[in-house]
Amino acid sequence: MRTIAHMDLDTFFVSVERLKDSRLNGRPIMVGGTGGRGVVSSCSYEARQFGVHSGMPMRLARRLCPHGVVMKGDYDAYTQYSQGITEIIKEESPIYEKASIDEFYIDMTGMERFFGGTKWAKNLRQRVIRETGLPISLGVSVNKMVSKVATGEAKPNGAREVKDQEVQNFLGPMPVRKIPLIGKQMSLDLAYMGVKKVKTLRGIPRELLECAFGKHGTMLYRRARGEDDAPVVQHSEQKSMSNERTFTEDTMDIHKLKALLTSMTEKLAFKLRQSDRLTACVTVKIRYTDFDTVNKQAKIPYCASDEILIEKVLNLFDSLYQRRVRLRLVGVKFSHLVPGKPQIRLFESIPRQVDLYQALDTLKDRYGSDCVVRASGM
Repeated sequence: MRTIAHMDLDTFFVSVERLKDSRLNGRPIMVGGTGGRGVVSSCSYEARQFGVHSGMPMRLARRLCPHGVVMKGDYDAYTQYSQGITEIIKEESPIYEKASIDEFYIDMTGMERFFGGTKWAKNLRQRVIRETGLPISLGVSVNKMVSKVATGEAKPNGAREVKDQEVQNFLGPMPVRKIPLIGKQMSLDLAYMGVKKVKTLRGIPRELLECAFGKHGTMLYRRARGEDDAPVVQHSEQKSMSNERTFTEDTMDIHKLKALLTSMTEKLAFKLRQSDRLTACVTVKIRYTDFDTVNKQAKIPYCASDEILIEKVLNLFDSLYQRRVRLRLVGVKFSHLVPGKPQIRLFESIPRQVDLYQALDTLKDRYGSDCVVRASGM
């Protein structure tokens, strides 16, 4: 019998902001873009009481919760906290999968014979809370789907175990919307058929579901019965890293665009060096005001040098931006990542320059990537 644990950090972005500023405790908080096109990336439970939810336009969120605190996300801080939690789980777990910045699956199959699987998972949860100060919810069950649903029922900041013999009774009374992969439209389609609860869905023959929903009908049939064979995929090293920016107002200001690309590249290069990795492929992406999106990439010798990467990014942008109309988005991506440290290039690298960048990286690692920036990226 499989035993899968699912851990999800509760309102992760909001929780990090509260750790940074205790005055935010108890106040409705909405984290996300603050401009005209901004959306809510995360919100506190206090804000949710007013109808605010992730993915909602920030303008609408402000109208629903006018007294809420709106904050622009600090993604450097979120990344640092996520990496710290990942290290804790990596150290303790036999097999784990990092599903997102704040969500993890752990395959504990067989551990109950020696450690008591659920007790072990609860101890791991307490360690994360103790060492990070962040709330995290835990679900333990027979597969990934049921454990994820159990985590949702354990929120906020709780733990829930659903044993094999309890799965049917656990899922039966729930709205079908709580089953992973059943989105808003599919739940509406099911409601038109008179299906609102999982136990009702369970009574529909597979053939009828497949006729109504095609290949998704099989998924509905199996998930209504708590069946899910998806394995926990062992966490692997990141294969690419990227950054992009959507403007609050479309622009064709070349100086502004190149300054932004320089800043984005500088931050990504720092992340490369911070994680002891090198890139061999650079991609620049732009989106015009009419939503036409184009990108261009170039192969380069493995490196993590600001000068080389910035020069390549700006050259790609010059060759890519051919229509002299406004842009609504620009982005930079590094791929073909491999482990490695920057090498001193004979006849090109100056020892004092290498020392300078090592000192700058030390400052950025301690005070954040924005503490020292290039003038051309401001």
